[in-house]
Amino acid sequence: VQLQASGGGLVQAGGSLRLSCAASGRILNIFTMAWYRQAPGKERELVASITRSGASNYSDPVKGRFTISRDDAQNTMFLQMNSLKPEDTAVYYCNVDVSEIDSVDDVSLRYTNRHYWGNGTQVTVSS
Repeated sequence: VQLQASGGGLVQAGGSLRLSCAASGRILNIFTMAWYRQAPGKERELVASITRSGASNYSDPVKGRFTISRDDAQNTMFLQMNSLKPEDTAVYYCNVDVSEIDSVDDVSLRYTNRHYWGNGTQVTVSS
């Protein structure tokens, strides 16, 4: 399974960006999808997550400003980021839990639940 994150860039404080993360490969199901971020000199932290049923969770610093969503038909996750602040500057990573197909034939389908990280996309917010 490959994850391709996109949508990062440079924006002024108060502006907006929309990140996307597209999953591809031998995917049977995608369960929880999440966005993490890592600022220079800091540890990676959870930004937001969304379950297969659509339940979402946000870290306190982004509540009310960011919205996570998913399109299961396209195996894609989004993060709408509004009212951006300089402290939101970081590399943003997508993360998914998937059932990945190992093999399939006429009588059986074998899969394994795995956890994948995508490439990062840089978000820079200027003051």
